Amino acid sequence: MSSMKNRLLLLFMAWNATLLAGLFLLIGQLFPLYAGEEGTRPEFLWLMLALFFVFAFILNFIFGTRLIQVYAQPIQAAAETAMELAKGNYKARAPEVRSGRTLQLGTAVNVLARSLQEMSAVRELEQERLKTLIENMGSGLIMIGRRGKISLMNKSFAASFGLSLENTQDRAYQEIALPDRLIALIEDVFLSEDSINTQITVTDGVHTTHFAVYGAPVISGHGKWLGIVIVLHDITELKRLEQIRKDFVANVSHELRTPVTSIKGFTETLLDGAYEDRSSLLMFLEIIQKESNRIMLLIQDLLDLSKIEQSGFHLNLGDTDLNHVAARAAETVQLAASDKNIRLVIETASDARIQGDADRLLQVVTNLLSNAVVYSPEDTEIWLRIKEGKRHVTVEVEDQGIGIAQQEIPRVFERFYRVDRARSRNSGGTGLGLAIVKHLTEAHHGRIQVISEPGQGTTFQVVLPRTQPE
Repeated sequence: MSSMKNRLLLLFMAWNATLLAGLFLLIGQLFPLYAGEEGTRPEFLWLMLALFFVFAFILNFIFGTRLIQVYAQPIQAAAETAMELAKGNYKARAPEVRSGRTLQLGTAVNVLARSLQEMSAVRELEQERLKTLIENMGSGLIMIGRRGKISLMNKSFAASFGLSLENTQDRAYQEIALPDRLIALIEDVFLSEDSINTQITVTDGVHTTHFAVYGAPVISGHGKWLGIVIVLHDITELKRLEQIRKDFVANVSHELRTPVTSIKGFTETLLDGAYEDRSSLLMFLEIIQKESNRIMLLIQDLLDLSKIEQSGFHLNLGDTDLNHVAARAAETVQLAASDKNIRLVIETASDARIQGDADRLLQVVTNLLSNAVVYSPEDTEIWLRIKEGKRHVTVEVEDQGIGIAQQEIPRVFERFYRVDRARSRNSGGTGLGLAIVKHLTEAHHGRIQVISEPGQGTTFQVVLPRTQPE
């Protein structure tokens, strides 16, 4: 702006200088005529002429400067502001003069700048909201242009298939490592130009992931085909819970059918006349009682597990000595251990007091010891150790039993899951003991760990905090 102002000022001064020089030459031509007249003083005329030149020059300079300030400078400022707006600098403003039509020009440019700034702010806000929504929507999303180039992909989609956002931008979807089933679905959407809603299963080694997939074409308001969008929702956990529900119903039916069938069969045998044989009568009644007790244990464990899993379940917290809990649990399983000539070894701690529910913790230790007795051969040992820490106390149950394979360890806490079904069922177990142990441990804000090798025995470690959080 200053360079243009200087150029205009110099041009104006040069123009005025030219006019004055022409006037000076004209007077110079006329001066000899006046100089020959009587009483005329040349020195006075030259002085007056010089003063007139100086006054005219100053007056023209002031007038030219004012003219530039009023007209040229605002126009140049408005032009430079428009250039800044074109570059995206919506904070630029043009000076608004007090009068003249240039006031309207500066005001109009500034109104335009403010409108563009507001529109830019709204656009940035909407873009930020859209970006936040896409990145945190929990489902995988990918947008593919009409030429098959990836235009948008969120982190959830990239994480589902181990992709990098930087290496996938503007690349064809066939060039990245997508499952064949998903690529086929993308091509179906491109060919049919219609929405698709389905489910796919992706297997990576031993891991299987289930996705609910929705694909649809992207069409602008003017009917122009822009590409397609694919949304993935991980439903693996829902599938797992659905399978657990099915297995639970099947297992409960199986576990109840066996004792009920036995009771029904022996009852019919007694009614057919076997009750007259006293020895057979007593044997059948003992079997019926045993199977009835088995049903009662199963029902009780189911009720306990259901109660523990309810949201309103609470513990009767109090000062609990785990040494005392371990002793009581050992007394409970001592008879079953003696029948198999298994020796229980208890190692206590000097300070094993925690804040917990003594009855529920007794249930935890008793179930672990009962499991150890069931899966341990005769003439072995079972260790029950209480280990103290600064903030936690650990209850450890180690046996010399059949052990658990590594691939089965994550499933031992499932309902009705048994490592050795025949041995557990013959012992009268319900298959719910470890599920109850896991839920009660988590209710105490603790954690449980399993260390095992087939044929080498198993160690269960229950780590419990000394104090419970508020």
